[in-house]
Amino acid sequence: MSETLQTTDVATSDADLLDRTATAVRAAGAALRERFGDVVRYETRDELMHALAVNDNTALDILRPRLTSLRPEASWVEDELDGGALPPGEWWVVDPAEGNVNHLHALPEWAVTATLVRENQPVLTVVHLPLTGETYTALTGSGAHLDGRPLHVSPAADLGLSIVATSQARPDEDEKVVRRVGSSITAMLFDALVVRTAVPATLHLTNVAAGRIDAFWQFAGARADLLPGALLVTEAGGRISDAEGRPWTPQSDSFLAAAPGVHAEAVATLSR
Repeated sequence: MSETLQTTDVATSDADLLDRTATAVRAAGAALRERFGDVVRYETRDELMHALAVNDNTALDILRPRLTSLRPEASWVEDELDGGALPPGEWWVVDPAEGNVNHLHALPEWAVTATLVRENQPVLTVVHLPLTGETYTALTGSGAHLDGRPLHVSPAADLGLSIVATSQARPDEDEKVVRRVGSSITAMLFDALVVRTAVPATLHLTNVAAGRIDAFWQFAGARADLLPGALLVTEAGGRISDAEGRPWTPQSDSFLAAAPGVHAEAVATLSR
């Protein structure tokens, strides 16, 4: 009986925490929306990095104190570009301006994300798109939602009739990874109906969770890029693995999220 009560208490607590996290993420998104509009010009990499940091800090100044107050015992991942496993315990994995470079270029594809990771498993996530007002949420065992409406992955069963997507390797990515990305896009151009290539990864994954596209893959990648979407897709009924079909972890060197009906075909294409 005590074990059942403890599980229920944790679930209730996490549900309340998800709501409060969403409030914090929306507030950060509103601050970034106020900064959005004109293209931010830069001529050097230093100027680019400064502009990116200004956006990040605008959102972090709101997110860090609010999320810390919600979960004081949780640690904070300082670098949104980090990958690999986290130490034991609870961690906030936050991308304060996911798709930051799009924001600077007055492009609409950007978001604010916050994910609570417990013992290296994502427990809850919030992805907010300030320009549309959409908020995607997921809580382990409770499904994925868009503004409170349940999400379900696509019923697609034929990769040849599917829309698939991938994200670009980072500018300083290892050459082998860049070439692997290029080869995978070529393979998908032969096997899938439509191939979309853009950043950021998280927005592709919200589309997989919502059933708008049928598969997303990426090589390498940071925790903050993939953990929010991994939880959303899983809770929406999708399959998560690495590109060869093995279980995915933050240490994996590839990532695949797909509707169950096309997952095996996508693995076969990416493994060629």
